[in-house]
Amino acid sequence: MVKIRLSRGGAKGRPFYHVVVTDQRSKRDGRNIENVGYYNPVASGKDKRLELNVERVKEWVGKGAQLTDKVAALVKEAGKQQAA
Repeated sequence: MVKIRLSRGGAKGRPFYHVVVTDQRSKRDGRNIENVGYYNPVASGKDKRLELNVERVKEWVGKGAQLTDKVAALVKEAGKQQAA
């Protein structure tokens, strides 16, 4: 099954996540099919907190990909940002 989930990067104490499309059997930071955005929970100043290609996410969901709970919340937040 294909999942859209977070892949961790960044330094200790300064997390940075890529939003990736991957097979559920692969490791968290392992091989992925496509990178559809990023999430920076500790963004400050001019740094962007969330960048997400919502159209690509919708395409993958249409093909049967499952969103994790956190990614579903981020997609909802990104949709509100684009509407504003």
